[in-house]
This record gives sequence, C-alpha cells and structure tokens, in this order.
Amino acid sequence: MKIQTYYNHIRYYSPHHFVYYPVLSLFLAASIYFAFTTNDSLIWSFISVGFVFLFCLAFMLRQHYALILQNRIVRLELRYRYFTLTGKRFEELEYKLTDDQLFALRFAPDNELVPLIEDALKNNLSGDAIKKAIVHWKADYNRV
Repeated sequence: MKIQTYYNHIRYYSPHHFVYYPVLSLFLAASIYFAFTTNDSLIWSFISVGFVFLFCLAFMLRQHYALILQNRIVRLELRYRYFTLTGKRFEELEYKLTDDQLFALRFAPDNELVPLIEDALKNNLSGDAIKKAIVHWKADYNRV
C-alpha cells in the first residue's frame, strides 16, 4: 500500500463507486430520455423517480451503518490513546471538541496527539486544520 497522507487519505470502494453508480446513472439517464421521447412518458417518469430513489437510498445506506460504527470506534480509540498517554480520561475534553475535530485527531501519532488536542481546544481548529497540522501522518488503512 502507498503511504497514507492528507492528500491521498480518501478511500473508494470500486464495486460501489465505479460499477454500481455508473450503471445506475446510465439507467437513470436512459429512463429520463425515454420519458421525453416515447408515448409512455408517464411510466418512464415513474421509472426515473424509482432510479433516483435507488440512487439516494444506496448512497445513504452504504455509508450510514458503517460510518456510525466507525465513529464509535474512533472515539474509543482516542479515549484509549489519550488515557495511555496522559493517564487521564478523555471524556473530560471530548465534549468540547466537534465530531470533525475528533475524527481528524485520529490521524495524529501519539507524540502529536496531546499537543494537537490542546491546540484544537485553545484555537478552535477545524478538522481540516488539524489534519494539515499533523507532521507525521498516522495512516488508517482500514477506514470505511
């Protein structure tokens, strides 16, 4: 695997992003085309609406459950890492940070984590600013 950095940390799921969505898009485009070019425009309009619904549903469901679970795991990982590094519970600070900030902190290595948490709290850094402030990126190759 390539070394993970801020610039390449987004991950794609090929069957979903490069097969399912393109095929569904073609079917949607074809149904819209037939809705305007055939005498059966009403049925093709309903088919088009069905494809739009499938498109939205697939997008939402694909990520919804996995992301909720991943978010819980990231929070637990940060709690464990913070406790290991400081001997203090992270829950005392966790509520002061946004989800965006918490999820960005996961990429910080242990020696940068505590100072980044303090900086994020002090300067209200965005998640993107936290990611950019990381000097030695802690890769996460198992993300959803």
